[in-house]
Amino acid sequence: MSGTKDKVKGMANEAVGNIKQGVGKATDNDRLRAEGKAQELKGEAQQTVGKVKDAVKKP
Repeated sequence: MSGTKDKVKGMANEAVGNIKQGVGKATDNDRLRAEGKAQELKGEAQQTVGKVKDAVKKP
């Protein structure tokens, strides 16, 4: 997978995670809030992987 694809997937996961956290807070649902935080962190990690891949590709 290219670095760009990783970064895009990471941004999507981070956005969905933030939405889940917001819904979890609004509905006082701790499980949903925790899922959202986990997904946000996964997205951040995916973005980092994409940045590293792009950096390695550059001459």
